[in-house]
Amino acid sequence: KSTIGKIMEFTFILKKIISAFLMPLSLGLILALIGLIFLYFNSYKKAKIILSLSFLWIFFISYSPISNKVLSPLENSYKKVSLEQKAQYILLLGGDYESRAYEALRLYYLNKGSKIITSGYKGRGKVSEAIINANKLISLGIPQSDILIQESPKDTKEEALSVKDIVKNEKFFLVTSAYHMKRAMKIFEKEGLNVIAAPTRFLVKDSYYLSLPMASSLNKTEVSFHEYLGLLWEDIKELIN
Repeated sequence: KSTIGKIMEFTFILKKIISAFLMPLSLGLILALIGLIFLYFNSYKKAKIILSLSFLWIFFISYSPISNKVLSPLENSYKKVSLEQKAQYILLLGGDYESRAYEALRLYYLNKGSKIITSGYKGRGKVSEAIINANKLISLGIPQSDILIQESPKDTKEEALSVKDIVKNEKFFLVTSAYHMKRAMKIFEKEGLNVIAAPTRFLVKDSYYLSLPMASSLNKTEVSFHEYLGLLWEDIKELIN
C-alpha cells in the first residue's frame, strides 16, 4: 500500500476507535467502571454517586421518548423522495440491505433505464457489502447490466468520491437510512454532486412515557450519537481546511 493509503486506513481505524468510546453505552459503562474502582478502594460515597449516575444514564438513553427526541432532528432533515423526481442513477449505500434495497428497487422501477450503484467494502467479512447487495438485487430480478459495483469505499466520504467518477454531473438518488441522510448529503454536496435525498428506514415511532427502557431505544440513541459525532467531525474538517 502507498503511504497515503496507509495514512487513510490508520485515520479510518482511529476514527472508529475514538467514536466507539464516545458512544452512549460506552460512556455509561465507563462511569460504572469508575464507580466500581471507588467501591474497591472503599470510597463508598463517591461510588454511590458515580454508580447512580451510570444507572440513570443507561436508563435514559434506553428510554423511548428520549431516544426518539434525540433521533427526530436527523430523520426529519429530508422527506421521502417524491414520485415526480427523476434520475439516471440510484446509489444504494452499504449496510442494512433489507430496508434500503426496497427503496432502491422502488426508484429503479419508477425510473426506466436507470442504474443501481451498490457500495460498501468487505470489512471483516470475505465478501464486500457491494457484492452481497448486488447479488441480492440480481436474485430479485434486476439485470446484472443495470448494477454497478463499488466495493472499495470504507465510509461515506470515500463513497462520494467513488460515485463521482461514475455519475459526473448527472442527477442521482442517494438511498440510505433516514438518520444517516443529513451527514451523507452534507458530504456528497460538498463534493459538488447533483444528489437527490431518498431516505428510508425511519426509526422514530410513537412512544409512551410509561414505557420501559428497551434495547431498540438504546440502538436509536447509539445511531444518533454516531451521526452527531460524524457531523461534528465534518464541521471540524471544514474549519481546518
